[in-house]
Amino acid sequence: MGKIGTLVGSYVPDFELPGIDDQVHHLSRYLEKWRAVGVVFICNHSSYVDSYLDKLKQIQSQFKQQGFTLVGINARDANQYPECSFENMKQFAKVRKLNFPYLWDSTQDVAQGFGVEKMPTAFLIDQEGILRYTGSIDNSFQEPEALQVPYLQNAISQMTKPAKDRGALAVRGGSRRLRYSNRSICAASSWSKIALWVS
Repeated sequence: MGKIGTLVGSYVPDFELPGIDDQVHHLSRYLEKWRAVGVVFICNHSSYVDSYLDKLKQIQSQFKQQGFTLVGINARDANQYPECSFENMKQFAKVRKLNFPYLWDSTQDVAQGFGVEKMPTAFLIDQEGILRYTGSIDNSFQEPEALQVPYLQNAISQMTKPAKDRGALAVRGGSRRLRYSNRSICAASSWSKIALWVS
């Protein structure tokens, strides 16, 4: 993207995007209903995304009863990538049996606001609308031979605890920044560990 997006500890701007259910989805409405919202940028055509879909569905099932929901967003340009069109999103969600909302950011404005540089990238937002985590879902692409560290699940576990029981999580690593373009947003060839927790 080439620019810094919303910083951890800052308020996330509200957005409204069409979903594959043909309804308009507002971040603010999700925050009214859920204790924490995980926004994850994915797309229909990426080996990186495909490798994480089962994990994302597992996360949704694991934490939904604790007041958490995932929201998937596709920000690829359908003019350049017809396979990522809105209609193909509907088919993709059906075939892959997504169990969380899937929204279309056709202008890439929301993705740019978050500062997305690769997919999948997750953002964890608390009920007050403050960004509490940004980064990878786990370390399986950075360190395939290492013991898997579930960054996102750890952060969600902290978020869904009572405030008095929350700990502080801080895992930081280098990032290969990608110039933002419709061609590069789903083409990250290296993965970085970026996980920040602000209690």
